[in-house]
Amino acid sequence: MQIVKHSAMALFLAVFTFGASAHPHSFISLKTGLVTDGTQLSGLKMRWTMDEITSADLLYDAGNAKPGDEVWKKLAAEVMANVLGQHYFTEFWHNGQKVTFLNRPTEYGLAREGHQAVLTFVLPLAHPQPLAGQKYTFSTFDPTYYVDMHYAQDSDVELPAALQKNCTVAVHTANAQR
Repeated sequence: MQIVKHSAMALFLAVFTFGASAHPHSFISLKTGLVTDGTQLSGLKMRWTMDEITSADLLYDAGNAKPGDEVWKKLAAEVMANVLGQHYFTEFWHNGQKVTFLNRPTEYGLAREGHQAVLTFVLPLAHPQPLAGQKYTFSTFDPTYYVDMHYAQDSDVELPAALQKNCTVAVHTANAQR
C-alpha cells in the first residue's frame, strides 16, 4: 500500500511539474531592426527589454554604475555568453534554407532603463543576403518556453527608411499552447 501511495505521489508530482514548466517564468520584449547597406542584409539589430524580476539580479549586480562602466561590460558579456549558447535564440530562413550567423555579435551592450535591464546587440549573418525580391523569415524564441520572447506590436520590427517603400514586415506571434 505504501508503494502505491509513493507511486501515485510521484506520478502526481511529475505531471504537476510538467504542467508548471509549460508556462514562462521570464518575459522579454523584443525590438528588431534590419542592418543593411541598401542592397544586402547583413544582420539584425536586437533590443531585448527584460521584465523587472528577470532584471533584478543584473541591476543589483550593476549597483549605481554609470552607463559604459566596466561592470556593465562584464554583465553584458555574461548575458551574451548565455545568448550565444542558445544560438541567439533566433532562427533565420531564406527560401527554405537556414541562414547561418557569425559566432560572435559585432557589438553588444547592457543598460538600465528604470527597473529593467536592456540587452542590445547586432546579430551578424555569416554571409550578407540580397534584399531585392526576396522573402526572409526569422523567429526569436526559447524552445523550452521558460522565457516568453515577444514583440509588443508589429512596429517593433523596423525597416530602415530606405527600404520602407519597397519592403513589408509581418509579425506573427506563436501560440505555445498549440
